[in-house]
Amino acid sequence: MLVVNLLTTLDILMFITNHLSQSSLSLKKKQMTRSVGKMWEKYCLRPTQGTVSTTIPVFVYGTAWKKERSADLVYNAIKAGFRAVDTAAQPRHYQEHLVGDGIRRAIADGIVGRADLYVQTKYSPVSAQDLANMPYDPSLTVTDQVHASIKSSLHNLRAKVDPNSVDESYIDTVIIHSPLSTLAQTLEAWHALETYVPRHIRNLGISNCTLPILRELCTSSQTTVKPSVVQNRFYEDTLFDVPLRAFCRENQIIYQSFWTLTANPDLVRSKPVQQLAHHVNITPAAAFYTLVMGLKDVAVLNGTKDESRMKEDLSAPKKVENFTQKQPELWQQILTDFRGLIGESRI
Repeated sequence: MLVVNLLTTLDILMFITNHLSQSSLSLKKKQMTRSVGKMWEKYCLRPTQGTVSTTIPVFVYGTAWKKERSADLVYNAIKAGFRAVDTAAQPRHYQEHLVGDGIRRAIADGIVGRADLYVQTKYSPVSAQDLANMPYDPSLTVTDQVHASIKSSLHNLRAKVDPNSVDESYIDTVIIHSPLSTLAQTLEAWHALETYVPRHIRNLGISNCTLPILRELCTSSQTTVKPSVVQNRFYEDTLFDVPLRAFCRENQIIYQSFWTLTANPDLVRSKPVQQLAHHVNITPAAAFYTLVMGLKDVAVLNGTKDESRMKEDLSAPKKVENFTQKQPELWQQILTDFRGLIGESRI
């Protein structure tokens, strides 16, 4: 009788242990699924000056080098499903006024309302401009350069055709295209941009930026509006910005990756990217984009001119989200392997 009771007790204990272990694994799997399912549509930027936070989609349509096709390509991109557009007050590489034409056409045709779009432009310093064609007088002070540039951008990117509607115009984010020659000048440009927040500009950011300059903008007692976005090349020359992106995550800053495909042909051909492309049935380029998004708080600029490619790329995040929910362990393994390729330990 004692032996029977002992065996019964052991059986019960084993049953309880196995049940708890399975429950723990199930809970862990659910938690993993939830954790990877938050990054595939849009991010909320930090609220500025007491405003409601702006949302930014994971894909941003890039308009550099589109020249006279800018208006049609922006219209096509919005029609295909893009809800974020990046441009710059830099005629050398961008046609900001044509970008505005494309946006206004999409609004007029009822495809979107202005509130459905995230519109982003840049103040480009003199060093980045073509002196024969720029939106301000290069002899002006940095402060006055910024004011002239923003005046031009608000006109170019207004939602209505009526030029008198510019007073209602706003831009979701304005970025300093690159740090100026001195930190003092960079801060001067930043302070000038701050005067437009929150009425005509909702958020501020900086591009082509190093960690020391970003840290200064975030911690300086001289800045009242902190950076919401950083837009940098994602490539090996900067070691894929691993420390800078970690700083961004810690400080509620969205990292925007550009030159993503162009600079990384070897990564596009890498095993993790090819593995994800195979499992999800998407192109390696789309798989690479989504793995970059998977690094947390990263939006990706996408400048494709091909309408079918637009739709294909835009559909990829949802497909990958479904994959992460069905096979979270495999997704985490692929992502871990990808992080290893860019020198980033798993977070």
